[in-house]
Amino acid sequence: MKDLREKSGLTQKQLAAQMGLSKSAISQYESQERIPSPISLIKISSIFHVSSDYLLGIDNKNRLDLSGLTDEETEIIERLVDSMRRKNEKIKKF
Repeated sequence: MKDLREKSGLTQKQLAAQMGLSKSAISQYESQERIPSPISLIKISSIFHVSSDYLLGIDNKNRLDLSGLTDEETEIIERLVDSMRRKNEKIKKF
């Protein structure tokens, strides 16, 4: 969670304010002294656009949240990802 928060440029205080929690609660979540409630887990997932499975360590892949994008924008991103995968496959062969 700390990595997600830092990558988003948020302080513990800012994240706490968004979630309606204390800064110490965020600190405890990050140090694994305290486990987020299901409601807090949903809020964290929403703020960082990741699945709750990712936060819980069940799924180690950070997935993109494409909600709010048009079908055309989603298709462009999918084509870009496919292109990058093909490029990486070619590089691996060498």
